[in-house]
Order: sequence, then structure tokens, then C-alpha cells
Amino acid sequence: MIHNWFEIPPWAEHYARSILEALRQHEPYTAEHCLRVGLYCRFLARAAGLNEFEQTVAEYSGIFHDVGKTGVPEKILNKPGKLTLEEDAIMRTHPIKSVNIISPLAHIPFFRSTLPGIRHHHERIDGTGYPDNVRGDLVPLTARRFLVADTYDAMTSDRPYRKGLSRDTAYKELKLFSGSQFDDNLV
Repeated sequence: MIHNWFEIPPWAEHYARSILEALRQHEPYTAEHCLRVGLYCRFLARAAGLNEFEQTVAEYSGIFHDVGKTGVPEKILNKPGKLTLEEDAIMRTHPIKSVNIISPLAHIPFFRSTLPGIRHHHERIDGTGYPDNVRGDLVPLTARRFLVADTYDAMTSDRPYRKGLSRDTAYKELKLFSGSQFDDNLV
């Protein structure tokens, strides 16, 4: 079946809910985080003047960005302290695992268009991100949006090992690392 490029499958929302339920069973915080990041990504896409289809792609990319954490042991996801080098290496596999979960649907343009943001959501403007260590404009714009949304949510959310930061403090942190970690235009 050939799909129209701007067609959002009517079952996409049910698929997203199923994927999120699997993630919620593994790690409830991450499932809620994905929903919030999806909303923030939609907001940034709307603020950038993107059309409804592109806003929906941004939102679903945010929803799917961390589903690969179902392949990361809970003891690593919920560790209260700093990860060891081995644990960090395992954690850094989650963007590829997320892509692997969504890529069976890549024959549908809507889902295919979510993959760059999902894969590169931990890439940094200065090239020190992962999984591919790309830098600057080589980081897909959708992934640059993700990094701002993802980091903002991570900073402002309560975690078992720390209280979330205030919105003002989080914004100051985003500004501080704008141009190195984050795209200054998006911050």
C-alpha cells in the first residue's frame, strides 16, 4: 500500500498508547517523561511555524524518543547516583533501541519521518553527544528541538535521587549551554 506523505495513520495514536504502556510497565517515570517531551516538541514546532503534520511528527517523535529504555535494566534507569562507564554505555544504546522499535513502520512516511529525531535526540551542537557524535547543522533540526525539550523536562521533573529545578533555573541552564550543547536559536 502506498501512503500519502502527509497522511497520519488513523491507528497511530493506538500504536503510541501501546508502546507507552509497554514502557510504563518497565519504567513509569520514563513513559510520563515521553508524553511531556512530546507536548514540548509540538509546542516548539508550532512556535517555529511548522504545519500540523510536522507538529504531529514532532510530538510523536517525542513520545517515541525513549521507548528503547525498555531494553535498559531498571537498576540503571533508576540508579540514584552517577552511572559507571559500563552502565553509561548501556544507557547510551537507548536511542538506537528506540529507532529499532519504530523502524518496522518506516515504510509509512509518517513513522519514517520520526526516526531522525529519535536517533539523534542526544546529539549536541558541539559534537559531544551520542550515538553518532554529529555536530552543528549535521544534527537534524528535529533532534535539536528534542534536546531542548528533553533536557528541560529532565531538569524540571522530580526524580528519586533529586528534586526538580524551577522553570527559571532550568531556563538559565539552557541559556548557559546554548551554542555548545543546545541550538541557541531554539533556546
